[in-house]
Amino acid sequence: MALEQVFSCPRTLARLRANPLGRLLEEFCRWLLDDGFTRGCIRKHLCYASHLNQYLGCATDPPRERLSARDVEDFFAAYPGYCRNRGPLARHLHRVRYSIDRLIAFLRHQGRFDAPRQAPLYQPLLDAYLAWLRKERDVTPGTLELRGRSLTRFLRWLGPQATVEGLSRLSAEQVEDFFLADAKGKGQATRRSRQAALRTFFRFCFQQGWIGCRLDRAVPTLRTYKLSTLPRGLSEAQARRVLESVDRTTAVGRRDYAILQLLYRYGVRAGQVRALRLADIGWSDNRILFRATKNGKDSRLPLTREVGESLLEYLRNARPRGCWPEVFLTCRAPYAPLGRSHAISEIVRRRLRAAGIVVPHRGAHVFRHGFATRMLEQGHSLKAVADVLGHRHLDTTFLYAKVDFPALEAVPLPWPEEEER
Repeated sequence: MALEQVFSCPRTLARLRANPLGRLLEEFCRWLLDDGFTRGCIRKHLCYASHLNQYLGCATDPPRERLSARDVEDFFAAYPGYCRNRGPLARHLHRVRYSIDRLIAFLRHQGRFDAPRQAPLYQPLLDAYLAWLRKERDVTPGTLELRGRSLTRFLRWLGPQATVEGLSRLSAEQVEDFFLADAKGKGQATRRSRQAALRTFFRFCFQQGWIGCRLDRAVPTLRTYKLSTLPRGLSEAQARRVLESVDRTTAVGRRDYAILQLLYRYGVRAGQVRALRLADIGWSDNRILFRATKNGKDSRLPLTREVGESLLEYLRNARPRGCWPEVFLTCRAPYAPLGRSHAISEIVRRRLRAAGIVVPHRGAHVFRHGFATRMLEQGHSLKAVADVLGHRHLDTTFLYAKVDFPALEAVPLPWPEEEER
């Protein structure tokens, strides 16, 4: 039995096998074992899940085959009143909820969890907007997700007014108030993203006839200047220092080192690394394919010796076994491809911190900026940089002209000499 592989105490086994969830907890334990969870992690999850079991009934109740969202909500409403914990209550509840979420994930996978059927009031508006973006604007999946998250904040802010009828009563003052309050304390990229989401949403609503005026013009314009900043990348010495600081004797170190090598050698985006598949690595012809993001161009580049060796080391000795097509997976169970591009940037931040390197921006893009700067220092043209980076338009690459110092030295006008009187 699965529980005997984790627990040995008869009293604990009896408690876990008690009704009404005893049968489900046995299957849950087997599912965790198959997914590669450690014994200690399984003990923790089952211990917290047993609290839910005790709340739902006693050993004389009939066994359950399903669980509902209402059961879970009622449990968490009552549990803080009688639970015993030595540390802060909020931290304990967070751990219990994390384990219960694992149980729910297992039941969802089995089709045995009854989720709440009532969708948010704003869901029809959100679904219609995202379908319009997908069909009429042909936006990429990443942009679609970003626009959805930004618009959800606005629709939640509207509350009961987040309906077609409610939008007809929306005023320009409400739009301005929301945007200014939401943009406070946010970075330039976040503000621009939410500005774009609101404007495209109001254009969609106007096109559908849901609003009678152009509310997209009510979204304030926060003035920014194109090419007003310098690319902030890692220097050659800093990049090598980060690579040398990685402990490659662990599975996490081997994976992170392979990721950093790709960022350093090719200057690709985090999303391209995350989406890299096993089939994209051409071992026979020493080529590697990075698929386009942001409507750019695919890049098929030579597979360098350093990158090839780091990938082989990871694939042979660190990558969890499984049938996933993606190259890079999580290093802890449940094993799965890295969820979002943010995961790659988080790896970069952690490695920069470990190497003791402080830069204004700590995401994966610092390697991309550093790569482009090195290409220009070596005498490559902006067109060559654009081709390697996958830019479809050369205008996107003009930012790096600011760090092309040999070219800049050739264009300045002579400084006028002071005339003597």
